[in-house]
Amino acid sequence: MTPASEEPPTPQPPTVGRRTVLGAAAAAAAGPARLGPLRTPPAAPPHRPPRALPGGGDLGPNVLVFDPSTPGIQATLDEVFHKQEKAQFGKGRYALLFKPGTYHGLHARLGFYTSIAGLGLSPDDTTINGHVTVDAGWFHGNADQNFWRSAENLALVPTNGTNRWAVSQAAPLRRMHVRGNLNLAPAGDGWASGGYLADCRIDGTVEPRSQQQWYSRDSAVGGWSNGVWNMVFSGVEGAPAQTFPHPAYTVLDTTPASREKPFLHLHGDEYRVFLPELRTAARGVTWGNGTPRGTALPLSRFYVAKPGVTAATLNQALAQGLHLLFTPGSYHLDRPIQVTAPNTVVLGLGYATLIPDNGVTALKTADVDGVRLAGLLIDAGPVNSATLLEIGPPGARADHSANPTTVQDVYVRIGGAGPGKATTSMVINSRHTLVDHTWVWRADHGDGVGWETNRADYGIRVNGDDVLATGLFVEHFNKYDVQWYGQRGRTVFLQNEKAYDAPNQAAVQDGNVKGYAAYKVADSVTSHEAWGLGSYCNYTVDPRIVQHHGFAAPKAPGVKFHDVLVVSLGGKGQFERVINDTGAPTSGTSTTPSTVVAYP
Repeated sequence: MTPASEEPPTPQPPTVGRRTVLGAAAAAAAGPARLGPLRTPPAAPPHRPPRALPGGGDLGPNVLVFDPSTPGIQATLDEVFHKQEKAQFGKGRYALLFKPGTYHGLHARLGFYTSIAGLGLSPDDTTINGHVTVDAGWFHGNADQNFWRSAENLALVPTNGTNRWAVSQAAPLRRMHVRGNLNLAPAGDGWASGGYLADCRIDGTVEPRSQQQWYSRDSAVGGWSNGVWNMVFSGVEGAPAQTFPHPAYTVLDTTPASREKPFLHLHGDEYRVFLPELRTAARGVTWGNGTPRGTALPLSRFYVAKPGVTAATLNQALAQGLHLLFTPGSYHLDRPIQVTAPNTVVLGLGYATLIPDNGVTALKTADVDGVRLAGLLIDAGPVNSATLLEIGPPGARADHSANPTTVQDVYVRIGGAGPGKATTSMVINSRHTLVDHTWVWRADHGDGVGWETNRADYGIRVNGDDVLATGLFVEHFNKYDVQWYGQRGRTVFLQNEKAYDAPNQAAVQDGNVKGYAAYKVADSVTSHEAWGLGSYCNYTVDPRIVQHHGFAAPKAPGVKFHDVLVVSLGGKGQFERVINDTGAPTSGTSTTPSTVVAYP
């Protein structure tokens, strides 16, 4: 095991030259007409670089830290839940952190923008005898809008034997040990449309019930009871056998590459951020034998950001070699956050939200090794941004296979919380990037929603070679949801819905092709592989709209798709084919998927 106290290389400040600040005085001019002594011009003031920013500090008022002796824990949990239960587009952001120990009789119900996590190195360091629950009473028993909440790094002993986690997008379970069963549907089995778990051990049975699709990565389960449309597993011990489409199980024995999300933990009384190591052909949990493999950084190496900080200050912190830790809240940006040093960590707590106010890109990275971006929500602003997140500059070519950039639980939203626009939400230029669980969403409900009001043509564009995506959720874009131009790309699991609000067939016509594919691999690509992809149409404005296919790809020997499906939701729009000209059409009002097991 690599000791947890060993630190990875420190990000170094960029090596650009400084520009000297000149004084206001100029050289003396010719002597005045009146004779007299010439005055010496004042000296230029000395250049004073900005004072160095401190690392570390408190985590702000919306990070609530508990230990087993803390009084009134249940009352605090209930208070946060009542604030956040229905606050789908509210401003509240919370992180609930539990120090190692055992907690008895707690029931943590999670609402919007609420994260709960243990502060040990292993989930078993922090045990809750009780429940961490997501249900859907606020939305008439349907969980298909239970977004933006998470649970990490805890052991649960459910008092009734089963823990309920009824969620849809952007609501991951990571590093959890459930000593019992896990139910993924709301009470009464209303619809849920999630979801994602990774690095988890479920001792009992996972019960998806009405859950439409789910991706499980590098975990262990005692059993899996059913599947609806698209259940995908990679590197999961105890996963069911490959049976797509009946039941709809897509199973990879291992995950090609993975590196778990950074997480906050306590080392004695000191906060540290643990950085799990890269695994290839990964299978099972990382923490099964105690301390996980990886390295740790003290909080003193982070600039701890709080709402109101400027982008200039954030960039100054990065330039002097600090990492960034965003505490819960919203951060307005007048310029991009520029990550230029290798091995930089940018970690958000409690769904910290970045908002570009004037059409800028929220965050850009250089073409360097080992950047880790995790736990952030990027909200498009009212002025159109060409892009919202850029991984590597255009033309990036460096080999990062030994130490890739990871993008984990980083979500993008256009509209819903208010007017927002972006031409392309996420652009990936750097090679070998790992995108591990993202929801890129052009809002179909909320404020600032309309075909042109929250215009966003493209969701994700991948230009870099050798990019791996594990767990893509990309929905409702005006044109293509995913475009892939890089060679040797791989995707494990996609959940997609086409834009509900297309006004007519002409609005979604791609030349001579009816509708923009959900996932398009460029004609220039000769090697690409994908598993477990689903696209749904629900054209509520004009149900007569026809999509020729959900997926488009060149006919090349190295381009392969496994287990793909399309669904017409209640007959609002139809698919003529699944991928290219292959697959049966959907028809009528049936929500029965049309499937292709292998292409070509």
